[in-house]
This record gives sequence, C-alpha cells and structure tokens, in this order.
Amino acid sequence: MKISRYVAATAVLASAVAGTVVLAPSASAAARAAYNGACGSGYKVVNSAPVGSQGTVFLTYNSAKGKNCVVTVRNSAGAAKNMFAYLYVNGSDEPQQDSGLYKSYAGPIYDTGRGKCIDWAGGIDNQATYTYGSNCGSLTAHRVTKGW
Repeated sequence: MKISRYVAATAVLASAVAGTVVLAPSASAAARAAYNGACGSGYKVVNSAPVGSQGTVFLTYNSAKGKNCVVTVRNSAGAAKNMFAYLYVNGSDEPQQDSGLYKSYAGPIYDTGRGKCIDWAGGIDNQATYTYGSNCGSLTAHRVTKGW
C-alpha cells in the first residue's frame, strides 16, 4: 500500500521528533552548520534551509549523475538527538528518508531528479523545515518550518 508523501513525511517527523512545543528563532548566518560533504564527490549544494536554531538541511545535486542528495547537519555535534532527512522527487514511487538518533548529521539520502521538482526536509529534535516544489525552474518553492 502506497502512503502519500505528506503522510510519509509526517510519519517520519512524528517518529523522529517528540517533546513539547518550542519555537526558536532561526540560526544566524554565522552560527549555521556548513555542508559536510556527506553526499560524496561531485555533489554541490543547490539549496539549504535552517532547521530552527539547531542546524541546516542541505539539498545537493550531482549533474553528472542527475541525482539529488539531502543531508541534515547539526550546528555542533554532541549527544545523539532525533534527526531526519527526507527527499521526494516528483513522479517517484516512494520518498527516500533517514531518521534516528544521530550525533552530527542525518542522511545522506539520494534519488534521481534531473528536470523534476523536489520536496525535501530535515529535522533535529523538536524543529523541522519542509520545502515543497523546489528547484524546478520558474516555480516558487513553498517552505514550512515547525517547532514542537
């Protein structure tokens, strides 16, 4: 049975995030996590979004392979926290996702996405950022940031 990508993203978030509502300001540019190269050789950052004040989710692309990769990186490594990385390429059967307790980053996750719109997300502890309809030409992406 196929699960809609929204339901799948919500399920990943629900399983990865537990706690009370905490809304924190976005991290300043100086404090944001840097891309850590986890996707491998040839992947370049094409988009990113802060995950509250705790880190950054990166969308990367390898033009030679036509593949996208998502990784969620904490501002500073430490004790393991619930984290997730999520990627859905428009027209794919299933989203790609990684969730669990991580000390520095979640992912990388990959999917072929040449010429397609991308939905991607990342979460750390009680904060998450979702971007829908991204990197597909002239269409404007829609971003949702949530705190629990």
